[in-house]
Amino acid sequence: MSGFYRIGRAMVIAPHPDDEVLGCGGTVARLTALGRVVEVVVVTRGMAPRFDVAQANKVREEASRAHAILGVSQTHFLDFPAAGLDQVAGADLNDAVAAVVRDMRPDTLFLPFIGDLHFDHKLVFDAGMVAARPQGNGSPERVLAYETVSETNWAAPYVAPSFQPNMFVDINGHLDTKIAAFRCFESQVRPYPNERSIETLRALAMVRGSCVSCTAAEAFTLIREVMT
Repeated sequence: MSGFYRIGRAMVIAPHPDDEVLGCGGTVARLTALGRVVEVVVVTRGMAPRFDVAQANKVREEASRAHAILGVSQTHFLDFPAAGLDQVAGADLNDAVAAVVRDMRPDTLFLPFIGDLHFDHKLVFDAGMVAARPQGNGSPERVLAYETVSETNWAAPYVAPSFQPNMFVDINGHLDTKIAAFRCFESQVRPYPNERSIETLRALAMVRGSCVSCTAAEAFTLIREVMT
C-alpha cells in the first residue's frame, strides 16, 4: 500500500485563506473522495487598519465555500493578524497550532514551505513543526510541505531554502474540483498571466504531473515520515 492510501486523517495548516487550496486542494479533494477526514487550519485573518474588515469577512466566506467543495470536514480559524505574525509571541502561535493538532490527532500534516517569501509562511511552518514533534502516540506519522504560487517560487535563489519536491500526488480527476474551489476566492483570483490565475494553477498541476508521467499532480517536500 502506498503512502497516500495510508492517510486516514489529514490536517492542512494555511497561513492565509486560499493557501490550502493553492497548495494542496487537489490532494484534499482526492482524500475526501476516498472517505478520508481532512481538516483545515487557517492561522490568520485580515485586521484593521492594515486590512479592510469587510474584505476580510468576504475572504472567510469564500474559504468556507471552497472547503465545502473540497469536502473538508472542519475548518479552524485561529484569527491571528495577517502579515503580522512577526509581532505575535512565538509561544502563543505555537500553542494555538499545537492545540488543534493535538485535538484532531492527524496522521498526516501539510504545512507551507519554510522558504516561502511571505514571513507568515515561515512562522507557520515552524509552529507546525513544533506541533508535529514525534513525542509518543498521537504525533503525525508524516509531515509534508506544499508549494504556494507567488510565495514559494519567489524566494531568493541560493539564499533561502529552495522547494525541491520529492513527493507527488496524482490529482488527475480532482484538478477540476481544485479549480472550482479556487474560483470561490473571487477576491483573490486574478486574470492570467498573474500567478494567482486559473490558467497558472492548471498549468502548474500539468507541469508537476509531467514530472512523474501523470496528467496532473501536486508536489510536496516530505519533511518526515515514521514507518511503523
